[in-house]
Amino acid sequence: MSLENCINELRAKMPDICSDDADILAPHLVEWRDRWQGSTPLLISPKSTQEVAEIVKICGKHKSPLTVQGGNTGLCGGQIPQGEILLSTQRLNKIRHADKDNMNIVCESGVTLLEAQQAANAIGLKFPLSLASEGTCTIGGNLSTNAGGIQVLKYGTAKELVFGVEAVLANGEIYNGLSSLRKDNTGYDLSRLLLGAEGTLGIITAASLKLSAKPREVVRVMVAVASPEKAVAFMNHARIGTHLAMFEFIPRLALEYVTTNIPDQRDPFANKHSNYVLLDWEFDQAGHGQDFANDLLETALEQNLIEDAVVAQSEAQAAALLNLRENLSASQKPVGATVKHDITVELAKTPEFIKRANKAMLDKYPDCHPLPFGHFGDGNIHYNVGQPKGMESRDFMALEGEINEIIYDIVDDLGGSISAEHGIGILKKDQLEKRADAAKMRTMRTLKTALDPDGILNPRILF
Repeated sequence: MSLENCINELRAKMPDICSDDADILAPHLVEWRDRWQGSTPLLISPKSTQEVAEIVKICGKHKSPLTVQGGNTGLCGGQIPQGEILLSTQRLNKIRHADKDNMNIVCESGVTLLEAQQAANAIGLKFPLSLASEGTCTIGGNLSTNAGGIQVLKYGTAKELVFGVEAVLANGEIYNGLSSLRKDNTGYDLSRLLLGAEGTLGIITAASLKLSAKPREVVRVMVAVASPEKAVAFMNHARIGTHLAMFEFIPRLALEYVTTNIPDQRDPFANKHSNYVLLDWEFDQAGHGQDFANDLLETALEQNLIEDAVVAQSEAQAAALLNLRENLSASQKPVGATVKHDITVELAKTPEFIKRANKAMLDKYPDCHPLPFGHFGDGNIHYNVGQPKGMESRDFMALEGEINEIIYDIVDDLGGSISAEHGIGILKKDQLEKRADAAKMRTMRTLKTALDPDGILNPRILF
């Protein structure tokens, strides 16, 4: 048994989908923030589930590990191979079925999130998962990491938007769980087991996705708030019925980064404010949204919940406001090194987390730049810490472990989670081992051993 023998067999049986060309491999071997560099002896890009099954059987026979990669937009390093054979799902890119009556589409795992959204839109429905990377990230990766995005508040995370999945297990067997039934109470839900498992229990090759009715009207608003506490108070004021679909928190520093570092972005307010919230209200009937928004915002101003508001008057204005949020991550790259956290706490505790985390960071590193932003409506804060001026990026990133301990201790104290929507990958596996419930970790290892006894699927992830 050897890696060389495995590669030779793969090449002999599937020559048209194998490559070791350096130019072809290059974009697959670096994470978009340039944090992780990888290596692989072979890239293999199957075009069907049957080919994935054959690949896994061959790798299993030779006990040669596989790293699985979708759109390579992950933020925890799990998609970058470190010597393993690399399996790319990007050629598994078919929309197999779209059903307006049953409100579902069946997508292969390499379909991008944007393509899935467009397929839903083509039959007059909505796939509500929405991420900044939706033009590149893939459905398989979204489900494997249980992606969240900007509309979890109303529609839930990725795993709540799935009827079932098709997957190749570690023994090469194909699990056909592509049911589109809304009720199926026949024992263990194996599809759910694979969601959020980061490719460690099976390779998702297709999924049956739940669709929603499209709102007849969407009103997008950006408001200025004095503090995170005011943001929570305004959220309670704005959360009427099922209208509120997005509620994103943006501090002043983040807005300055976007308007400075990203072309064609501008501050929509005449005056500077400490913090902002970007929100969407969705309506089943058209023609009432603007009046609803204006009345609610007027009341919020009277009650001193907000300081100012901008209501989008066109699709172009709505897109411009959303771009301010979607470009937040990219806008930080030119500023220097950033230690990033993807945490979640109970909604009511978000202001306390931000206050405690900011104080802890500034007490320890007085010239650093705390930057909490993100999905306030579901308690998910992307808590980033930028390097102090005058410090080299390498020196600042050497403090990452120390910074993580401080932030995650606060998260633990508040009963939160160290990973809200990005997964564990290789970045957080030591923290998972340290902080997760012991029974949970034992059960996870039992499942991994039972389903992948030779550890060939994404072997460096989670554990």
